[in-house]
Amino acid sequence: MKKRFIVFSLLIIFILSVPAYAGTPTVAVDKTVKRVLDVLRDPKLKSPAAKEIKKEKLRVIYKDMFDEMEFSRRTLTRNWKKFTPDQRKEFVNLFEQVLERAYLDKILDYSNEKIIFYKEDTLTDNQVEVQSKIVTASKEIPIFYRMILKDGTWKVYDVVVENVSLVQNYRTQFNEILADGTPEQLLQTLRKKVKAQ
Repeated sequence: MKKRFIVFSLLIIFILSVPAYAGTPTVAVDKTVKRVLDVLRDPKLKSPAAKEIKKEKLRVIYKDMFDEMEFSRRTLTRNWKKFTPDQRKEFVNLFEQVLERAYLDKILDYSNEKIIFYKEDTLTDNQVEVQSKIVTASKEIPIFYRMILKDGTWKVYDVVVENVSLVQNYRTQFNEILADGTPEQLLQTLRKKVKAQ
């Protein structure tokens, strides 16, 4: 049950994805929430036939969400250096697809939970954590966005749901593969996941 609850919470990441807007990180989050909710609530996209159109619109927002290179590099940490430039490029692409395909369908079940942003903490000169919570009928789910400013743009490089870091979670999984395996073996694992979805 706990695992399922964490997975549900991670789905909200995509509902609250943060695009490439200038301004404060919290403003960026707020604008994206409105963007995503507009897609989810669009009456023209309610029919089953419009599901793929809705997914594509959400996919565009997702693409704006993460600093994919930063997210991937932090997930692999020291193992990043073991990958060739071509392997890094493929890893970033495959990892994005794994995340997107794992959670995109679930976002479509969003049922108007209340979202509150209540704090913004400075971590370094160019990194902040935007703290929010999802309020359901029975509980509050804390979600913190760790963001980095590059070229005047705030993007997410990690999301922490109920004190569980998305980067740390995947880092643990990937470290297990890379402890005795090679970058190519990890890439092969990700290729299989993408193909199976």
